Amino acid sequence: MMLITVKEAAQAVDGELHGGSAGDGSEAISSVVTDSRKVEAGSLFVAIAGERVDGHDFLGKALEAGAVAALVDHVVDGVDIDQIVVGDTVAALGLLAKENIRRRRVESEPFTVIGITGSVGKTTTKDLLKALLSSQARTIAPIGSFNNDIGMPLTALEVDSQTRYLVSEMGASHIGEIAYLTSIARPDISIVLKVGVAHLGEFGSVENIQKAKSEIVRALDEDGVAILNVDDNHVVPMANLAPGLVYWFGQGSDAQIRAWNVSADDHDRASFDMKLPDVADPLHVRLGIPGRHNVMNALAASAAAWYLDVPAEDIVRVLGEQKRISPHRMAVSTLERAGASFTVIDDSFNANPDSMKAGLDGLAGWKVAEGGSAPFRIAVLGSMLELGGDEAALHRGIGEYAAGLGLDAVIAVGSDHDSTLDSLAADLVEGVRAGGEGNGPVPELVHDVDAADRAVLRLALRHPHAVVLLKGSHASGLSGLAARWERNDSVPDLAGLSEGKSIQNGETL
Repeated sequence: MMLITVKEAAQAVDGELHGGSAGDGSEAISSVVTDSRKVEAGSLFVAIAGERVDGHDFLGKALEAGAVAALVDHVVDGVDIDQIVVGDTVAALGLLAKENIRRRRVESEPFTVIGITGSVGKTTTKDLLKALLSSQARTIAPIGSFNNDIGMPLTALEVDSQTRYLVSEMGASHIGEIAYLTSIARPDISIVLKVGVAHLGEFGSVENIQKAKSEIVRALDEDGVAILNVDDNHVVPMANLAPGLVYWFGQGSDAQIRAWNVSADDHDRASFDMKLPDVADPLHVRLGIPGRHNVMNALAASAAAWYLDVPAEDIVRVLGEQKRISPHRMAVSTLERAGASFTVIDDSFNANPDSMKAGLDGLAGWKVAEGGSAPFRIAVLGSMLELGGDEAALHRGIGEYAAGLGLDAVIAVGSDHDSTLDSLAADLVEGVRAGGEGNGPVPELVHDVDAADRAVLRLALRHPHAVVLLKGSHASGLSGLAARWERNDSVPDLAGLSEGKSIQNGETL
């Protein structure tokens, strides 16, 4: 981060500094963290009171680990550390991040902020763009999906005097959230990927989602650049809000950054021809990450990289080199577990109808398993949350969609402890049954991740070339199952599988 003292930080957040015996506010802050386990010498520890854990309870541990100060909403007695007291530590975190960006902008060296939003694809596009820009200069971007009012400021606080680019992922669950994030780090380039139905329950309508996403374009000044998806009818009108240049990406003829001749290999890694403005010859791109849907994400990242003068040959090379991106996003691995060997496509970080279809398409596009054999394709699906009153129908629709893809098995994961998750998983199964009409995959409904683990292992033991997709909202617990597999934790009792009854014929798979 940029050089700032404890006293200056207190002034930036309009806080009241209560000094500890060891300091006078002149100590420099080297980093800002919200997790006491990540405190290092010189850190500012931000105490956030969450639903289950209150960061104020960990000031002592932060001090022991080397923190020079803490940002708090009340003085914590008995901890001899400088405390900056504010009314709201999350809001103060945003103010401190805003000050960090201000300090970087006043320096003479160039600095560019690229903001990315969309209902799907934000994290992958961010990862690809970070790789592209890092090939040229120091680039800061979040790990995973740090895209809210805590994660985004923490990323902005990593910017230092050597940083050339900040790639900022900006998510929203309500109108005004992206406007707030852009007030912390105003984008010089704004990318809008897609307007879908993610968080529909919070927004109430797709039109409100469109309005929320458009805030990233409204934040641009007349020197800013909007990079927009020409193939999305909800994104196209945002061009009218852009005060400066607009560049279009997509697969239609109107796109300035365009892909065509799209195909995919036996592991669903896309290849395509790409046109960039002012580049005479088409470029042939072969993505290193799976998922045909990632063509659009690659186009968006390429558009920003091209505008920032990344050479065309470097764009092609870097896109092909990326094999793994943020955790739980189409991450492919091969596991040996309880005598079974199977391939995992871990896309379990979160889910909405658009990303669920993309993940299922990726599984369906997996044509060859290890050793050149035909794969046995298993979709392990969790519920999708925050979809509002249409959530049951949307889950049935996903089930029907899965049934039409030629998959071999679908396992829907509910919850013994959450009736909503369980009901939505049952809706998935109902959709598979309706879509398959007796010819589709046999759906299985289980009620926790242990049962899902056993169901997958039983299938993998019977079918040695299994390929397994994990996809669901975070609350479904599938990312925890993926982590269990990665650690090769103990295997649940295979003989104890009692939940996994076939909905179609009553037999255990």
